[in-house]
Amino acid sequence: MLQELLLALSGHPSPLFGNDGKPVREEFPLLSPSEVALLQSLGKVAELHPAYFEGEIIKESCDHFEAWIKSPVASETADEAEASLRSEQPQKLSQRDPETLASGHRSFLAALTYALLLTDVQYTRELRSLFGNLDALVAFFNRLLDLQQKFDIEFDAGGTSTLTEEDEHRASLELDRARKRVDSDLKSVVADSGGYEPWKGGGVDTLLMKLEFGRMSEDGETTDANPHKKIKEQPNGSADGNGNGTMDVDGAGSAKVEQLKQAQDGASGEIDESLYSRQLYVLGHEAMKRMGSSNVLIVGLRGLGVEIAKNIALAGVKSLTLYDPKPARIEDLSSQFFLRPEDVGKPRAAVTAPRISELNPYTPVGVHDGDNLTRDLSQLKRYQSIVLTDTPLKDQLAIADFCHNNGIYVTITDTFGLFGSIFTDFGKNFTIGDPNGENPLSGIVSNIDSEGLVTALDETRHGLEDGDFVTFSEVEGMEKLNDSEPKKITVKGPYTFSIGDVSSLGQYQRGGLYQQVKMPKIMDFESLSQQLQKPELMMSDFAKFDRPMQLHCGFQALHAFAENHKGEFPRPHNDQDAAEVLQLAQDIASKSEDKPELDEKVIKELAYQARGDLSPMNAFYGGLAAQEVMKSVSGKFGPIKQWMYMDSLESLPAGSPRSEEECKPRGTRYDGNIAVFGKSFQDKIANVKQFLVGAGAIGCEMLKNWAMLGLGTGPNGKIYVTDMDQIERSNLNRQFLFRAKDVGQLKSESAAAAVQAMNPDLNGKITAMKDRVAQDTEHIFNEDFWNSLDGVTNALDNVDARTYVDRRCVFFYKPLLDSGTLGTKGNSQVVMPRMTESYSSSQDPPEQSFPMCTLRSFPNRIEHTIAWAKDLFHTYFAGPPEIVNAYLTQKDYLGSALKQSGNEKQTLETLRDYLQADKPETFDDCIEWARKQFEKQYNNAIQQLLYNFPKDSKTSSGQPFWSGPKRAPDALKFDPSNPTHYSFIVSAANLHAFNYHIKPNNDKNYITSVLDRMMIPDFKPDPGVKIQADEKEPDPNANAPMDDNDALDAIAKGLPQPKTLGDFRLEPVEFEKDDDTNFHIDFITAASNLRAENYKITQADRHKTKFIAGKIIPAIATTTALVTGLVVLELYKMIDGKDDIEQYKNGFVNLALPFFGFSEPIASPKGKYQGPNGEVTIDKLWDRFESEDVTLQQFLDDFKKKGLSISMISSGVSLLYASFYPPSKNKDRLPMKMSQLVETISKKPIPDHQKNVIFEITAEDETEEDVEIPYVMVKLQK
Repeated sequence: MLQELLLALSGHPSPLFGNDGKPVREEFPLLSPSEVALLQSLGKVAELHPAYFEGEIIKESCDHFEAWIKSPVASETADEAEASLRSEQPQKLSQRDPETLASGHRSFLAALTYALLLTDVQYTRELRSLFGNLDALVAFFNRLLDLQQKFDIEFDAGGTSTLTEEDEHRASLELDRARKRVDSDLKSVVADSGGYEPWKGGGVDTLLMKLEFGRMSEDGETTDANPHKKIKEQPNGSADGNGNGTMDVDGAGSAKVEQLKQAQDGASGEIDESLYSRQLYVLGHEAMKRMGSSNVLIVGLRGLGVEIAKNIALAGVKSLTLYDPKPARIEDLSSQFFLRPEDVGKPRAAVTAPRISELNPYTPVGVHDGDNLTRDLSQLKRYQSIVLTDTPLKDQLAIADFCHNNGIYVTITDTFGLFGSIFTDFGKNFTIGDPNGENPLSGIVSNIDSEGLVTALDETRHGLEDGDFVTFSEVEGMEKLNDSEPKKITVKGPYTFSIGDVSSLGQYQRGGLYQQVKMPKIMDFESLSQQLQKPELMMSDFAKFDRPMQLHCGFQALHAFAENHKGEFPRPHNDQDAAEVLQLAQDIASKSEDKPELDEKVIKELAYQARGDLSPMNAFYGGLAAQEVMKSVSGKFGPIKQWMYMDSLESLPAGSPRSEEECKPRGTRYDGNIAVFGKSFQDKIANVKQFLVGAGAIGCEMLKNWAMLGLGTGPNGKIYVTDMDQIERSNLNRQFLFRAKDVGQLKSESAAAAVQAMNPDLNGKITAMKDRVAQDTEHIFNEDFWNSLDGVTNALDNVDARTYVDRRCVFFYKPLLDSGTLGTKGNSQVVMPRMTESYSSSQDPPEQSFPMCTLRSFPNRIEHTIAWAKDLFHTYFAGPPEIVNAYLTQKDYLGSALKQSGNEKQTLETLRDYLQADKPETFDDCIEWARKQFEKQYNNAIQQLLYNFPKDSKTSSGQPFWSGPKRAPDALKFDPSNPTHYSFIVSAANLHAFNYHIKPNNDKNYITSVLDRMMIPDFKPDPGVKIQADEKEPDPNANAPMDDNDALDAIAKGLPQPKTLGDFRLEPVEFEKDDDTNFHIDFITAASNLRAENYKITQADRHKTKFIAGKIIPAIATTTALVTGLVVLELYKMIDGKDDIEQYKNGFVNLALPFFGFSEPIASPKGKYQGPNGEVTIDKLWDRFESEDVTLQQFLDDFKKKGLSISMISSGVSLLYASFYPPSKNKDRLPMKMSQLVETISKKPIPDHQKNVIFEITAEDETEEDVEIPYVMVKLQK
């Protein structure tokens, strides 16, 4: 088939050599190197991997092949290939193994690309696209074949699965799309506008030698390659293809070559979990793999385009291509954070691409050349998803409709000042595999009645919704229900749901688990031309219910205006242009089906701001659009359908003038901001003093936005940023200011340096600190520091730190902007002094905890076994070394500290075991210790449990003991060939060795030999052991007799004296989840899964275990960018000093659904008390009493004059005064000054940096009623 055809086309029996054995290149000297390489590449694959071209996998494409090679197509401008190519060692291929086929293709293509990357870009890119799409074709063919076989089996068995039918339908659609792309790629590869000569062949060896790049080895890989050569020859006589002479790879290009090599070395088809760790917990492996096979094009590289490109590059796709040939302008720097002043006048895409490519070595970034994207739309077929920004509406229509008809996903988004829009079209029959991203719900069945009503155990809320599907397992009595097709449920109550008719399934007896099943969802999208006429609008803010349709007309009017004015949008705040836009909008509205009534002020404001380019709006829509692209190529999460408009007109300043003169361009990088807010407000922004707490993911995005705003760049402006953490590799996937070279550096310093490079106006205006904001650093972040600030922004990831900062902001009357993310969910909160409640005013529910008896003896979920395993990790490797070190370093540890601990026996036994009985001398001893722990935990303990509670035991009510949540375990027999058993030994032995400073060892043969010679004694249960059976019952060991003092004394006397051990210390293990070489997660995974094996619980892989044990917060760059945009939109209001609470917005988003909600902040709580002159209203949060440092007597008298009789005064933990104290006690304190009273009672001096002391008081008002009143701040005389 294709193999023979290729050989025939080359005119020789071998594509490598001619009939006389000479290289074909010598026989046909007129062939260009790229032409030689082209047929060599296809022929080489045919020669090395004939299985690929046999069979019917690509038969339909082959039928068109011969016709296409004779019919030239319109010319395509070559893309600059900066794409990193991924290679693998070639493997023996089989026709039905798409993974090994892909391996063979990539290994060959990597060699070819090294030759072509610097010689002929077009063939490099198109050849790579062909191979990728061939891989996809094979994969989808095999998938369809498997599904059809599965369908046949089900049909023969008497029934077919809805799931299988859905999967088959989806696979058929994807196969058809892949076939079309292969057809298009083959045509592009073998045809050229100049009449490509396909009848001659050649060998790539000659080309490689000519380029001094190395030679082609037998397996298709390059050898002796030296990327540090000067490439002096190109088809057009230049090294870079543009007549720019030689290219020194050691110079500016060395980073790119290194990136190519890094991508090759690391891209074996596996996902780099250390880099994508937090994102994987949002998207999952399957979605990430689908993204990794997708090519994405972004059109428009102003602020919005670069924001999308940044997010997609970080997320990871097969290739990212940028298109924007327009020259950069100075006003682009208002939000295009990868442009520099020296880039003005250069093509935006060309200067941006290298900086985007630095973000992720696994995302190749290239430039799509040309000055007219719509001239030849067929060139778009190489992409799976396309994003349009800053694109005229007529071009949007041409491209979007072409994409709709050719199976290409399209997203269109624009921002104009404080307005934004997004449109999506993912075609017909778009399949969503997981609409919401939530973990499937599961639970234990308590009962299933004859009507099919399922009751959850112990009245546990099931959390299901009408229309959900569930499956069952372990049901006794209704065995046919187990592993049957998913059942559609109807919710009957919070603890019950119905699965319909169960009359044929028998009588329910006991047991059973239910598991929610995510069912695919099919959506149909209309084309842009259809949707312009009758839009499907999604609400972003229910307070602006009529706004979306108005903006739909307004945005079209802006494009119509630009069409009439040579592509120029209305001038900033120009009334004449605004009137024209309004008329256009009214015309459009009158012709629409709904005929909306337009708000003239809104439409005119849209026209005023049309040339505005704001970083926070671009951050919001850039995060949103990037997430939609990821949804399109992954099938993960529900897409926007199909329009979403949003505005933030509340952010406009009320205290600064806006006029055409005020908003006109000044020829500065801030013109995009000035067009919206005016020069006066821009100056106000520049002179703000803002404190950023945290420089992680949100912190990086925040600083980027501030840099684009010019925040703090004025003579009175200042930015403080603090973060005590260092950069880790897992940070690089979200914290985009950092690069691989920054790993190990302080986040605050690296982030500050990065944004100063983005905006040099910040030089000298950012102070980077490495101190946490807490009570022990109040001498650093003192009163002078807080009083100097205009506002504070939190970028923290833990509640305690946020609560502390919140308290300080309340105390110093400082506005606080807080935000947080959790996967695709995010929120923002505004805290304004004397207006809103604070962050601490509301609290999230506490984290879920498990009863100890469940963890110890009766786990039923993998979360239980992971929690148990993490506790075991601490019990073995962290707690005991700390106890030993305390014994060795603290004087009289046994006589004082130990007795006070209340756990004398356990501590003494730990000291005995770790200093004597189990103290290893060699790694052999560590292996033996690990083996004994395996036996203790997974055999002996289980035998003891079953001795106490046999499998046939009954409760006092006669019910089976092992029922409901209690799963009867089985003891494990150690098997060194079992990977989990062996992993436990290796990880436990190495961690034990770490404690004792013994060199680690991972040699399997050595470890196995030690295990083989061990003898493990049989276990006999102890009748005296008592085990708690229910957390509601008292612990039978709680009232155990006191420890035998003689036995304890004997252990203590037998311990080695600390002085005899010299400098000997143990090394406690500090849990670190992100180091894959330290055995921490390995141990917890093995320990958890072994316990799961005991109890027949479904085990968790290392990835899931790490997530649960490490309490990892899922994170993705898109959510972070979007939420930060919302925060900065509120920052504008804060800087303006708005005093109307209705102007502020707290935001809540979930990009997976998607959902957007905005609400006014909750007002701070108010209170009242009866004073001498009537009722007094107070703000319970923000108000306070202030006093000088008077005596206690004067203090009491002053409050008496306010109508408040004080009954108690405290400061911190010290109770200073109480009316019920004996008169003699109060008599001594009444003459003391308040500061003296604090120091006397607390027995601690007030720190020198502290300028005030806080007192809490309890008092009665004039009605003799207890009243809730604010605290008192006493000013110290310093």
